[in-house]
Formats: sequence, C-alpha cells, structure tokens
Amino acid sequence: MQTARIHGAADVRLGDEPVPTPAAGESLVQITAVGLCGSDLHWYAEGGIGSIALDRPLVAGHELAGVVTGGELDGTLVAVDPAIPCEQCAQCHRGHRNLCPQVVFAGQSPCDGGLREYLAWPTHLLFPLPDPLTATDGAMLEPLGVALHALDLGHVAVGTTVTVVGCGPVGLLLAQVARLAGATTVYAVEPLPHRRAAAQRLGVDLAVAPGEPLPAETDVTFEIAGPGEAVELAIRATRPGGRVVLGGIPSDDRTAFTASAGRRKGLTLALARRMNDAYPRAIDLVAKGLVDVRSLVSHEFPLAEVAKAFRTADARDGLKVVVHPDR
Repeated sequence: MQTARIHGAADVRLGDEPVPTPAAGESLVQITAVGLCGSDLHWYAEGGIGSIALDRPLVAGHELAGVVTGGELDGTLVAVDPAIPCEQCAQCHRGHRNLCPQVVFAGQSPCDGGLREYLAWPTHLLFPLPDPLTATDGAMLEPLGVALHALDLGHVAVGTTVTVVGCGPVGLLLAQVARLAGATTVYAVEPLPHRRAAAQRLGVDLAVAPGEPLPAETDVTFEIAGPGEAVELAIRATRPGGRVVLGGIPSDDRTAFTASAGRRKGLTLALARRMNDAYPRAIDLVAKGLVDVRSLVSHEFPLAEVAKAFRTADARDGLKVVVHPDR
C-alpha cells in the first residue's frame, strides 16, 4: 500500500509498505479521507509538536474516515476515533479519556496515523456514518469534536456572548456550535480576510482583524490560534469575571500573557486538549444539518500529491485541506 511519512521539516515522502493485519478486536479500514490539522502542520513544518520531537519517520493524520474491509462492519463507511485510551487509569475512570497519560493517538509519535491506504484500528472506535454523510464529512467530525469539547469547557449557555479568536476550521466550527448552545452574540477575530469572510458566511455577528475594536467584551472567549498575541487578545476581549478557553498550540510550546490583565478581570482560564467522547454528538449534529462541515473543505488532493497538500495547508490559503488515499 502507499504510505506518506514525514521524515523531517517540510520533508514528506511516499513509499510502499505492507497492508497491516488487524489484531484481535481490530478491523481493517481502507482510508478514504484524511483532514490535515494544525497539529499535523507542526509535525510537517517543525518536525515536532510541543515538547515531542520527531524520532522516526511518522505517518501523520488523525482526522479520518474510510470503509471497513472484512469483519462485522464489512463495507461500512466509518469515522475513526483517533484516540485509544488505556481505560484503566484514574483519568479514564473519571471520564476524562482525552487526558489519559497512556493514550495512543493516531498520527502522534510513535503511533502512525491515516495518510496511507489502509489502517488497522480497534473496532469499537469506528463509528458508522449515516446517509447522506460522506467520507469527507466523516473526516471533519474530529475537528468538530474538538470544538464541542472546547464549548463544554466554556460553559456556554442561553444568552451567553462569545468571541472566537482564530477562524481556522476548529474556530469556525466553534462559532457554529456556540450559536447552537444559545450564544446570542458571536464575534470572531482573524487576520486572514478569506477566513473572516467564512466566519461571516457562517453567521457570526462581526468578524474583525486583530487590532480592530470589538463592540463589547464577551462572557466567554475561545482562543484557537496558538501565538501569544492571540492569548493576549482573548484576555482583552473577555469581560470581568468571564472565561477564556485556550485551544491553540503555540509553536514554541510556551503560552504567555500580561498577568495583571487577566488577574484584574478575575478571569477563569481553561485549557482544551483534543476531545472527549464526542463522535456520537458530532455525527448527530452534521446528519441533522445543524452544523456545516462540508463548506469548510477548500482543497482536496490524492495521496500522490500529499506534499502539495501539506504546502497548501501550511500556507493557510484556504480552510480545510483533505487528502484522499483511495484516489
């Protein structure tokens, strides 16, 4: 099978590898859609993410969908939950599977991800997709799950006002689900004009560039960008006594802000890590047409053009880039 591995910064190569053999409790999935996430771009552009450096060529990709080959789900289009928690530790027992210290995560070294033609994965982490969802829709469920987890940390309720800092795919999904949760006002802050336009199209009340004023401070602000400037902006955008959820991943693995600005407002800060059992909710929202994931896909490539796909995603020229290993 064809496999794409990141060998170093801006160095992704195709190669032939054996088709994996499923172990007990696993199914073989022919991968048909893989979304490129911001965390994938850290592996591609920097050769690592956070405190973890690339120690061997890695197959990236954790936003996955495909068709099961063989077994009880043979022929079924599924979304793949990329996280395999241990189910034994205190965090798993408390219901925080996303915080499991032993979690195995697709596309996170040392576990290879989905930028290949076939993947063997635990069957209980495969979620059948109802009509009319496509494989591309299925790949978008993981970023939607991340948005839902951040939303939960933000405690958004009816009448809440919200600002979203960073309008990549997760930020645009957050703007949508915040409105569904009852937010009466949703602002967006984003430096790229085409992403501000996407935010306006998806129903935010106002989308501005960094440095432009917002009409008012909001109850909850979601930072989904990464740089320290975005965190500072999120703190300024939030009313006294409000809440800030940090979801961006800084390139240098450090988050800093002016302490007095947050302290004098008495802000509550929450840090979001991935998602927690979000697939059933995400599938239901998309299947019922309550969240638009399809229009966020701006570029699609076959696996043979994976290097171009990474360059396109890294340039931030569009929204979501999806690779199709079956094409």
